[in-house]
Amino acid sequence: MSKIMIVDDAAFMRMMIKDIISKNNLGSVIEAENGAVAVEKYFQENPDLVIMDITMPEMDGIQAVKAIRAKDPNAKIIMCSAMGQQAMVIEAIQAGAKDFIVKPFQPDRVVEAIKKLLK
Repeated sequence: MSKIMIVDDAAFMRMMIKDIISKNNLGSVIEAENGAVAVEKYFQENPDLVIMDITMPEMDGIQAVKAIRAKDPNAKIIMCSAMGQQAMVIEAIQAGAKDFIVKPFQPDRVVEAIKKLLK
């Protein structure tokens, strides 16, 4: 079973994604409330996939992606953000994200992104 880490400062967003993952039997879930916690938990838990918000306190998603990918270049990370801004998407992909989901997301899109990266 895959381990998926959900990183978002909004508890209800983590819950929504967790719900999609469990309803679709995609794996077990680890949660982190900001980028700093995510980086620490990533190396403790070694998840197969990370779904990361961009805008968070302490350490944003792009900084967290860079920190994780610096130590694990094979990390599979999907970024998600309410801001579907082109610059943010490009920055996230350049930082090493493998995919990008815009909030409010469609459950089908989340499932598709997860399945694609866990193949």
